Amino acid sequence: MRPSPKHPAPVRSSLLRLGSAAAALVLALAACGGGPQDKGAAAPVPGVTDEPCPKAVNPDNGCIYLGIISDLSSGPFSSLGKPITMAQQAFWRRVNQQGGIGGYDIDATTYVRDNKYDVATHKRAYQEIRTKVLALAQTLGSPTTAAVLPQMRADKMVAAPASWTSLWEFEDVLIKSGTNYCFEAMNAVDHAVEAWGIDSVMAVHYPGDYGGDAAGGARIAAERNRLKFTDVPTPTGADKQRPAIDKIVKESPDLVLLSTGPQEATVLIGQATARGYRGRFIGSAPSWSKLMLKVKDRTTAEAIRTRFLQAAPWKPFATDTPGHAAMRAALGKVDPNDAYMAGWIWSYPLKTVLQTAIDQNKLTRAGLYQTLRNLGAVDYEGMLPTERTTGPGRAPASMRSTVLNTPADDGYTGVKTVKDFFTGPTARDHTLTEPCFKAS
Repeated sequence: MRPSPKHPAPVRSSLLRLGSAAAALVLALAACGGGPQDKGAAAPVPGVTDEPCPKAVNPDNGCIYLGIISDLSSGPFSSLGKPITMAQQAFWRRVNQQGGIGGYDIDATTYVRDNKYDVATHKRAYQEIRTKVLALAQTLGSPTTAAVLPQMRADKMVAAPASWTSLWEFEDVLIKSGTNYCFEAMNAVDHAVEAWGIDSVMAVHYPGDYGGDAAGGARIAAERNRLKFTDVPTPTGADKQRPAIDKIVKESPDLVLLSTGPQEATVLIGQATARGYRGRFIGSAPSWSKLMLKVKDRTTAEAIRTRFLQAAPWKPFATDTPGHAAMRAALGKVDPNDAYMAGWIWSYPLKTVLQTAIDQNKLTRAGLYQTLRNLGAVDYEGMLPTERTTGPGRAPASMRSTVLNTPADDGYTGVKTVKDFFTGPTARDHTLTEPCFKAS
């Protein structure tokens, strides 16, 4: 029998330890407030069982199943989806090794699905697992997640999105951690104004809710700082950057904000510099890869090392905090990758939601949803600030802050932090009324 959401965890655990199945049934029915004909008995909770998890760390615990839908094979973000998923599974394994949560172990391995970064595949995966999991530990991608949001809202399916678009600030079933692309770009521009006295900025970006979101934030910051602003959408593909390079060289802005992938960023930096551009570059978090340090062209390599900064929502893999140390220990021997950070950090608020719901005897979909709407501080073990508020469009100060990293050959992931968490005046004062990509 699955537990009633009204059962406190101690009652549920004591039932599990009873040697007689009949005695357990009698006590369970009594706790529900009546016998077999009692129509007031609570319905089973999807993804919650009295039975232990497969390969349970704590065999006396029940099990909470979390789903993961990620890009794990052939999609364009599989190099991120794999380490994100590994880190999340390591996070929940650590939770179980510490005794679980309120009499439950957490399973984040049984219901893992590969979306190949394809909307139709993502929708099918969600339908496959939606009745079998309590919440989603991960839903990777902005367009893929947006495609299932109507059903998620109907299901009250709480989920951690593996993306940072400002659109998520307006979705109350999604658990956010870290600064979105829009605020990140605002902070990048404000930093450039303060540190370098720039007069002009150009946003070179993918179209859509990654690059477009960053470009929207850059435009807002440029207007606030009275800077000349140029918007240059560019397609994916390192071999398709010539028009954007021409724009950079012709207009010669003081700052180029890059919101592309690492391959495009490398080409844009290298070829613009080779053609005489002498300004600076700041890249949105996904624009960086430590492979950029291995580029053989000397002009490109020098420009990357001396005139490029990466803006990021948190500090890199090798940072010395209790959370970073716990993550590295839980992962074991892996090739350092800052994507691990995302999977680990996104798990903290979901843990807090689960713990609070159990403490308040609200371990249901509706209970998790209500708990998330009223979520207070989250302890990220030093990896992020703890301040947190709720409300569409009202990201708290802790989720408006950015760190700036510089390329470093001796950095585990190719970067070292040169400016700690900061929030520029544009991000600090801005009220979101719509997703920022609509302003790009």
